[in-house]
Amino acid sequence: MKYDYLVVGSGLYGSIFAHEAHKRRKSVLVIDKRPNIAGNVYTEEVEGIHVHKYGAHIFHTNNKEVWDYITQFAEFNRFTNSPVANYHGELYSLPFNMYTFNKMWGVVTPEEAAAKIEEQRNEAGITEPKNLEEQAISLVGKDIYEKLVKGYTEKQWGRPCNQLPSFIIKRLPVRLTFDNNYFNALYQGIPVGGYTKMVENLLEGIEVRLNEDYLQKKDEYDAMAEKVLYTGAIDAYFGYCLGTLEYRSVRFETELLDKPNFQGNAAVNYTDAETPWTRIIEHKWFEFGKDAQGKDLPKTVISKEYSSEWKPGDEPFYPVNDEKNGKLYQEYKKLADAENNVIFGGRLGEYKYYDMDAVIASVLQKCREEFS
Repeated sequence: MKYDYLVVGSGLYGSIFAHEAHKRRKSVLVIDKRPNIAGNVYTEEVEGIHVHKYGAHIFHTNNKEVWDYITQFAEFNRFTNSPVANYHGELYSLPFNMYTFNKMWGVVTPEEAAAKIEEQRNEAGITEPKNLEEQAISLVGKDIYEKLVKGYTEKQWGRPCNQLPSFIIKRLPVRLTFDNNYFNALYQGIPVGGYTKMVENLLEGIEVRLNEDYLQKKDEYDAMAEKVLYTGAIDAYFGYCLGTLEYRSVRFETELLDKPNFQGNAAVNYTDAETPWTRIIEHKWFEFGKDAQGKDLPKTVISKEYSSEWKPGDEPFYPVNDEKNGKLYQEYKKLADAENNVIFGGRLGEYKYYDMDAVIASVLQKCREEFS
């Protein structure tokens, strides 16, 4: 055995675990099937702009332990996520707040907005929401549901809203204030210099091998280490022997444009059903000092995001956490628990819809258990 730990995957979970093991003088090898480190938070520089290659990643947390930990490896800017919703050319503020309600209904006061939502909730007759559609209507009324929730959500998940669990929409803030900050988070921002630099700092001094597919050479790699930390898809680890867990995948069309400003905002969500993409990201607006007139950066980079059902060969992005998949995952978890000397972690290893701060909290807890 050459290494104490083999870490499969160099995303947030894998790189933090590797860092903590290395800090304790454990010998660690990190492998990744991609040609780059950092997993889905990977950023690459294009024309001076840090492009989020696998979709926008905006760090946010109320967990001071997580914030204090991750800011050891990067300085974070003060980016505030304030997306815009585009419905057939009508622009609305997200999250839903007084700007949204004023544009939608012409209401001016919080009382008027609350009364309008209550009126539409009563008209719908929903008391105990049973699915996402009913939950959304009970939260924001039918008008906002129809224009700003339904089309976007059904593109994102590939399923009718009345077949999706209500908890998905509960993440969405609704405010009777003029507050455009999407996240209810005390700490928020994006690493100065990009996420890749942050992960490089985590992996400093640790051996990393890229373009290495663990599952294709599993026996060879298992023989190299006392223990394996696996952050890939749990069903793939077991050769899909119980069936395939469902994921949503995302495809990106990224363009370098010869203009300084395409949409004037980092994120614009296209909430109608007819537009094939879910949103457009303009990466330069994740950072500061990028003059819209082009004095600093005369070009801009945009990415259109298309959501799709995952199939083998695609990148799995979001677990479909419904009842059917939850039951199948529990069966795979039994197999995982029986694996000697293998730790399963992260969004794919635990089949869990994790935000970045929850990934960090989870791996730090795993490190406490492992290294205590």
